[in-house]
Amino acid sequence: MRLITAVIKPFKLDDVKAALEQFGVRGMTVSEASGYGRQRGHTEVYRGAEYQVDLVPKVRLEVLAEEDDADDVIDVIVKAAQTGKIGDGKVWSVPVDTVVRVRTGEHGPEAL
Repeated sequence: MRLITAVIKPFKLDDVKAALEQFGVRGMTVSEASGYGRQRGHTEVYRGAEYQVDLVPKVRLEVLAEEDDADDVIDVIVKAAQTGKIGDGKVWSVPVDTVVRVRTGEHGPEAL
């Protein structure tokens, strides 16, 4: 099993959710995040004063997937989140040793 984490632009969340649901993903965790990558934030002008915005708002999406489906889930996320512009985000996966559904006590793939 793998934990797939994606940090994407907030306005792409609905597209990514719809694509994952169509693929068959049954659950995900979404949280607000902020950070920067190569762009190092940006400058904005407010009431005539220019200031640096160091942390750009993002959305962090986490999905548990079977080992065989992990690469396909990553592809679905990338295609749905991609705009072709700087700051589109990152997607990565890490191995998961144990998953337990709290309500029923089910372990492993049954807990998804």
